Amino acid sequence: MRASTLPRYGGPELLTVAELNRPAPGPGQILVRVAASAVNPVDLEVRSGSHAQNVGHGFPMVLGWDLSGVVEECGTGVDRFTAGDRVVAMSAQMATGVGTHAQYVALDADLAARAPRTAELRDAAALPLAGLTAHQALEALAAPAGATLLVTGATGAVGGFAVQLAVSRGFKVLAYGRPGDADRLEALGAHEAYSDERPVPSGAADCLLETAGLPGSIAGVRDGGRAVSIVPKAPPVAERGIDVRMSFVEQDGRRLEELSALVDEGVLTLRVAETFPLAEVGEAHRRLAAGGSRGKLLISPWD
Repeated sequence: MRASTLPRYGGPELLTVAELNRPAPGPGQILVRVAASAVNPVDLEVRSGSHAQNVGHGFPMVLGWDLSGVVEECGTGVDRFTAGDRVVAMSAQMATGVGTHAQYVALDADLAARAPRTAELRDAAALPLAGLTAHQALEALAAPAGATLLVTGATGAVGGFAVQLAVSRGFKVLAYGRPGDADRLEALGAHEAYSDERPVPSGAADCLLETAGLPGSIAGVRDGGRAVSIVPKAPPVAERGIDVRMSFVEQDGRRLEELSALVDEGVLTLRVAETFPLAEVGEAHRRLAAGGSRGKLLISPWD
């Protein structure tokens, strides 16, 4: 099979397409013929070497955390899936060593879920990591229904899902994006749109979901409120009795199944900005690093 491989830590120009042996599913695993995978900020960080102390596998390395595809084969003991099933999955590549920027991926069946029936299979690769990150961050926030929630980076992959999930749970959502994003934020269901040109009033929100590392965002939270960040490099600094927590995404096939169902129900929308062939993974890294994408950057391993 073909896969995008990294020979050593460094820049995006190091990513090259190589021929690797197609993996075989072990007990409790499925082999997936990948329709698409996505490029995420964590891929750029792993590639650069900034997480080298947390990576337990060597080179050449296949990056990628999430995928959509079709089950090709099931290992012994798998009863949730059969060959031909459409699936999505997230593999925490940094820990598992199982990257998804390849034509075939073998991974534990517990990490997979049925893909949304109403979405193009390729587009479904936009769901796993971002959807799980948003869901788990909202769970960590543990705010009551009806609370006013400020979401930063609200037009990003995680922020967009967070807005939609929060609205579906009865939150009043204040969404912070870039100037000119008001229409996009309204389409996601946000009740109010803010930006650098229209700052959030001090103390306007009961709680904050920080997905962008926005300096000073905690000023928008009332005294004694709550804040959760998914940005470890720039977490909000606790002040005025505000409870500040971090949330780190975890693999969870069962929860991913629920998110997939929410796509079919129209609660969540899949936003894809651009799709790159496997040979252009490096360019996808550059595009993501440049910022400004209004949707996921996908990799098509068969192009």
